Amino acid sequence: MLKNWVVMPTCLPTVLRRCHACASERFRANGKFRVNAHHKLLDAWLLVLCTACGDTAKLTVLERTHVRSVRPELLDRMHDNDPGLAAELLQDPVLRRRNRIALDWAGAWRLDTGGSDGLDREVLDVSVRFAARIHVRPVRLIAEGCGLSRAEVGQLLTEGKLVSAARLNGRLSGDFTFLLKP
Repeated sequence: MLKNWVVMPTCLPTVLRRCHACASERFRANGKFRVNAHHKLLDAWLLVLCTACGDTAKLTVLERTHVRSVRPELLDRMHDNDPGLAAELLQDPVLRRRNRIALDWAGAWRLDTGGSDGLDREVLDVSVRFAARIHVRPVRLIAEGCGLSRAEVGQLLTEGKLVSAARLNGRLSGDFTFLLKP
């Protein structure tokens, strides 16, 4: 039986970065941008708020960029404080590296299995697709999707009843498939 599962974000992830005011390491993005013009040059930041003290930090999106090299749609989305743009930018590895941040997806995603019928009957062939680059353990996804504990999934893995071309013990953020034998 072939199944398609999708790992979908439910909200923006927590940004991991040290707060200058209170030394906390967790910020939340709310999709607000600040755009500043210096003659024909633009600076743009994604604003994030410290979860402990509420202090605002700026994540650099554009830095001294000529106004003509910025797509008008991108500038409009920043002026409109588009949360979808914030989600796209937080996924960008260049932006994360430039601002020295990491993302914590705990509680910010859900697994859509499309129903759980047929899990006990026969061989289950599952294709897992990620709607965003969410780093999660495949063992956790399989346990949640099949209604098993992580220990049971680990046991199935050692018995050879759970097979995949992907490494199931680490963390993944890309699509993978697995086969669960009865």
